[in-house]
Amino acid sequence: MTIFDRYLLNKFLIPFFYCVSGFISVWLVWDLSVNLPDFLSGHATFALVTRYYLLQIPSVIVLSVPVGLLLALLYTLTQMSRRNEIISMLCAGVSLYRIFVPLVIVGLVMTALLGALNYRLAPQAGSSSEEIKSEIKSGQKPFNGINNHLFRNREDRRLWYLTAMFTKANQALNVEIIQQNELGIVTEKWYTPHAAYVPETGTWSLIDARHVIVDESGNQVSSESSPRLEIKGWHETPWKIASSKMNSDFMGLPELTDYLRYNAEFPETRLAPFVTHWNYRWALPWICFVVIFIAGPMGVVIGRRGIMGGVTAAIGLFAALIFSSSLFIALGKGDRIPGWVAGWGPILIFLSIGILLFWIKATGRELPKLRLPGF
Repeated sequence: MTIFDRYLLNKFLIPFFYCVSGFISVWLVWDLSVNLPDFLSGHATFALVTRYYLLQIPSVIVLSVPVGLLLALLYTLTQMSRRNEIISMLCAGVSLYRIFVPLVIVGLVMTALLGALNYRLAPQAGSSSEEIKSEIKSGQKPFNGINNHLFRNREDRRLWYLTAMFTKANQALNVEIIQQNELGIVTEKWYTPHAAYVPETGTWSLIDARHVIVDESGNQVSSESSPRLEIKGWHETPWKIASSKMNSDFMGLPELTDYLRYNAEFPETRLAPFVTHWNYRWALPWICFVVIFIAGPMGVVIGRRGIMGGVTAAIGLFAALIFSSSLFIALGKGDRIPGWVAGWGPILIFLSIGILLFWIKATGRELPKLRLPGF
């Protein structure tokens, strides 16, 4: 790393650190002011409140880092432009491409950081914090499972009704299983107060089970009770049964990948939110890389163009990026556009715009000005 790189990074990283830490501090004060009455009325311990905020920090970092990059980059480059430091570098034979090398590296590092946080921690922050808030308000630990659930296995034509399912323990309570034939007619039924799944063998154990066979008219043909009925060959697992009740907004990449793999037979409309968020989890971290190319050309002022015009344009482009991301996600979840377009579309569009703006600035041209008709 050269002296030039260290100088530029020092000028940039200090305001960047202040911006990110400032956003986190403002969020912490605001959230604490909103939830403090609930914490006091629920007699929440210091450890539980600390855990509540630690779980949310990854999602706050994911939101604050791109904004911090934008503001810090605009501040650093406009200050250097105002003091003619950028012009001095260019006159010394340093190209604009070389000036931006350390900034691009910072953008890639932040992309990797957000990618690690967005892999699992950040998406799950919302559901985890709500569980802790519920625990504080009720004074009881949240129910670690699903209850009163209906699951349909379209591929094997089986319906599952259950009162409670504990996915981590591979246990289910009060289960009714209905088998249908190709015509949708019920042929068999199983009833059990307690079902357990053995992952190693792929076996369902139905405790105190009753197996009923019926004819096409629904009349009972036979009924057999057993203290323990072992069934192998069923494709349902506790995780697959519970996955039909999962919210794609709060699922990390591993959970989304498993959902799409285990529920591939679901219709495309039902899978659309999960495909969209799977792509969005990969695309979101690259917003840091895009910000470098959006804010960089706008922050460098060489000609007569005013500094505030470039700053305003950069903030406007960033706002358009955030708005288009939300719009594309909504369209993708509604199966209006493909999931990969919903996740990657805004990133690719604004990255192309940023690269074009950077190329215009690097070749010594003035950025195009937007003029209203009549002005």
